[in-house]
Amino acid sequence: MHSGATPPPGDVSDHMTATRKRVNREDERFAGYPAEASEQSVHDGERVSGVLVISSRDALQHQGVSLSMEGLVNLQLSSKSVGVFEAFYNSVKPIQLVSSSMEVVKPGKIPAGRTEIPFEFPLQAKGNKVLYETYHGVFVNIQYTLRCDMRRPLLAKDLSKTCEFMVHCQPQKSKLQPNPVNFTITPETLQNVKERGSLPRFLIRGHLDATSCAVTRPLTGELLLESSEVAIKSIELQLVRVETCGCAEGYARDATEIQNIQIAEGDVCRGLSVPIYMVFPRLFTCPTLETTNFKVEFEVNVVIVLHDDHLITENFPLKLVRV
Repeated sequence: MHSGATPPPGDVSDHMTATRKRVNREDERFAGYPAEASEQSVHDGERVSGVLVISSRDALQHQGVSLSMEGLVNLQLSSKSVGVFEAFYNSVKPIQLVSSSMEVVKPGKIPAGRTEIPFEFPLQAKGNKVLYETYHGVFVNIQYTLRCDMRRPLLAKDLSKTCEFMVHCQPQKSKLQPNPVNFTITPETLQNVKERGSLPRFLIRGHLDATSCAVTRPLTGELLLESSEVAIKSIELQLVRVETCGCAEGYARDATEIQNIQIAEGDVCRGLSVPIYMVFPRLFTCPTLETTNFKVEFEVNVVIVLHDDHLITENFPLKLVRV
């Protein structure tokens, strides 16, 4: 079963392989197809549509087929914070954003062969909740799923299939204003340095075209190595998620790497402009989010690796939006 949106890469083949194995044993299966061939995403207030496909060699007796939709925010603390915030476990349970179900087929018999049943679900938040954008993090996970269940007679095993669909928040109405940021990196500008006098001399200039970025557009800019006493080994861009979870007792803030891309290798020519270009990965980024119980923020680090593997890092907080 598929909704009107495509699950993350790898999921489809894994589910369908497992389904094919089950067919050989039980002669029946669930499958699913999106309403359209192209990738889709759903916004709050729109409808999730698709087709439920049931295939069986023989007529299939059942006690009813139901379809349920659920949206959850799952929070957890990192291992270093476990025990520090004991109240966290009692006060912050999975946050349910969406919960609805419908009966697709009443109890009876499904004929042999392939049966296709179209479905459509309105996507509406539960009560006064707000729908957040699909996001797969380490300590914060926002996921929307469709689950189809076929109840079987007493001695037959019930059948079930689940798939994820993508939810995007509504684009902001105001136009994104460019806010370019210039930077200069020298031994004097570095922080958290114990022996500044032992550092080699270097001068790096550059700019980011914006730190308020559309999540669908790449982060761009330019870097220029003007001088360095020592050889450069590599220049990299590191995208970092900063997830904060907690309650009234306190908050745990954890930064983890999403991706690291190399923009230059070897001892870069002095005075040569190096382009900065990074695409935000779809599932692992979302518009910057701040709520009562959790926050999801993003940063980018420009990392210069010296020949002796010492690192020079410049950090830039990012604000991601959907436009």
